[in-house]
Amino acid sequence: MSTEQPDNPLHGIKLAEILEELVNFYGWKGLDERIRINCFHSNPSIQSSLKFLRKTQWARDKVEQLYLDTKKVD
Repeated sequence: MSTEQPDNPLHGIKLAEILEELVNFYGWKGLDERIRINCFHSNPSIQSSLKFLRKTQWARDKVEQLYLDTKKVD
């Protein structure tokens, strides 16, 4: 069963891809300056950040919004 989401700009993009792209663009320090969450500040890694973001919706929303804002600039 396929669920299409034509109005969702993040449809088909994995959270890991979003996070990796943001880390490559801003670095961990830049992410921490833009979104103040501990997983970007204290011993950051992709895996620990993904674990936190998958269970914390407000933080995931901020990361996804930063990704969308960053892609508008490209």
